[in-house]
Amino acid sequence: MFFLIHVYVFILQCFVIIVVGIFIQKKMKMFARPTAKKKQADVDHITGDKIPRSFVFARGKLPGSLRQLQMNLRKLMLPFTALKLKEKKRNSLKDFLNVAGPMGVTHFLMLSKTETAPYLRVARTPQGPTLTFKIHEYSLAVDIAHSQLHPRCPQDLFKNAPLIVLSGFGSGEQHLKLITVMFQNIFPAIDVNTVKLSSCQRIVLLNYNKDTKLIDFRHYSIRLQPVGVSRRLRKFVQNHQVPDLRNLQDVSDFVSKAGYGSESEGDDEAATVTLANDLGRVNKASTKSAVKLQEIGPRMTLQLIKIEEGLCSGGVIFSEYGTASEKRQEKNQNKGEDAEENDEDSD
Repeated sequence: MFFLIHVYVFILQCFVIIVVGIFIQKKMKMFARPTAKKKQADVDHITGDKIPRSFVFARGKLPGSLRQLQMNLRKLMLPFTALKLKEKKRNSLKDFLNVAGPMGVTHFLMLSKTETAPYLRVARTPQGPTLTFKIHEYSLAVDIAHSQLHPRCPQDLFKNAPLIVLSGFGSGEQHLKLITVMFQNIFPAIDVNTVKLSSCQRIVLLNYNKDTKLIDFRHYSIRLQPVGVSRRLRKFVQNHQVPDLRNLQDVSDFVSKAGYGSESEGDDEAATVTLANDLGRVNKASTKSAVKLQEIGPRMTLQLIKIEEGLCSGGVIFSEYGTASEKRQEKNQNKGEDAEENDEDSD
């Protein structure tokens, strides 16, 4: 009897210890300090400039294809944009502006749709200017990928901001200068002396055609291939896969056998660079590598319609259809010419 009582007390003590331990663990979880998420830097540690950030959102209701274009533009602006920005119908431009300040957002990209065409507005916050573009044509990233035999979009492609290249904007006209400044400042600046080659994986190209006054907007991925190395051997080094040598007499046949692997393209001297340091397992320092560009989208054909001084408001600096003052001046000039012609007829 005494033995049973002793066992019962021991079991009861163990049960109490377990209950108290569970209670303490729950309390520790309840009052545990949350781990702080890693915050993106506001200033570039190399250039010392403020890192530009952006919001990409819609004004008004958009059809499905333009919604996809909006998501493509958000992905293009990574990593310094809000990829999962939530929008509501009742949100006004002031709502986005109030949030932009504390979050360090410097630019807005706004998509809209009218009965005639879709439009893209690019604005500097908080005081402008605002550039309004008419979208004549556009292709989504998924459409471009479907048109390619071997589409390329690795997971780490969007860890760094793209480079920006502007072509055809050097005519000296004021509105072209404003476009140049706007798009140069929408992406982080780079220092060519300290930039890491591994961070240069994407490029955005804007080409202005002075005859049609249209801007071709393209988005490419950048990759390097060693010159003079067969495609089969290059894949073997990159993918760490054991090749199939069953039908070969010697290992040398894997490298030298005709038709087994095509020689690397891009032997054009203009498309090759000499690397200063190693880049990956294949591209080594002091060797020549071919620069390859592959379009990843989206693709747009834009036309500048107008430039406003403020944020979607203020005086019109440029208008494709002429400003009000220019129209008045032209109207007065026509009136003067008509009056002179009437005087000559009366004489």
